[in-house]
Amino acid sequence: MNKKNFKLREGQPYITLNKLLQVVGIAQTGGHAKIIIQNEEVLVNGLVETRVRNKLVIGDVINASNTQIEIE
Repeated sequence: MNKKNFKLREGQPYITLNKLLQVVGIAQTGGHAKIIIQNEEVLVNGLVETRVRNKLVIGDVINASNTQIEIE
């Protein structure tokens, strides 16, 4: 499993799940991210997440496509 850290910019309280998947390269487009999420292929803090625009904050851990991402 690949492990990555994603650091929120100062003043940025959260990032949406679909945007995160695009930024880290798991999804090529927003539509692709939506499909991955709706197919229940993404875990947020160990639970299946189907909300495309779920707001991720510092401390959240996302697992998708054999990659673990921690929000910092």
